[in-house]
Amino acid sequence: MTAALLTLTLFLASGQFAPQQAGSEPLAPALEARVQTLGKELRCAVCQGLSVADSPSSMARAQLDKIRELVAEGKSDQEVRDYFVARYGEWVLLQPKAEGVNLLVWLGPVALLLGGAFVIFRQVRREPAPSAPAASTPAAPPASTESEDPYLAAVRRELDQ
Repeated sequence: MTAALLTLTLFLASGQFAPQQAGSEPLAPALEARVQTLGKELRCAVCQGLSVADSPSSMARAQLDKIRELVAEGKSDQEVRDYFVARYGEWVLLQPKAEGVNLLVWLGPVALLLGGAFVIFRQVRREPAPSAPAASTPAAPPASTESEDPYLAAVRRELDQ
């Protein structure tokens, strides 16, 4: 147990757990801005909730290096996206295309909001049921019937006293 803790402590202290830095040099400011924009559009394969540009993982750094390499080769933004979609599938796009089944994902929340607004509107517009006129004397309790539960009849007798 002590050996395992010592090994873990030495591993953490050595800095081997930290993500690797990007291996390529930044491009000219205009091209680097394109790299960062494309990096924000693509999902990190490791983190899955972050973009390639925002993820600290070494896999994201490698993907960002590949984006930088493709931009340096003169590829268009769509060609870079297509390169990653061909390797990882459409899942890699943080904002998938609005077509086919994806259209349901885009239009579903709007349909739910419209449906909810319709239900709320109908409830608000519904006319209240006509209320009985207020009586000056309290209503008499209902008369006991033969089919009434004996316990309930006893409780009512107790309350009347």
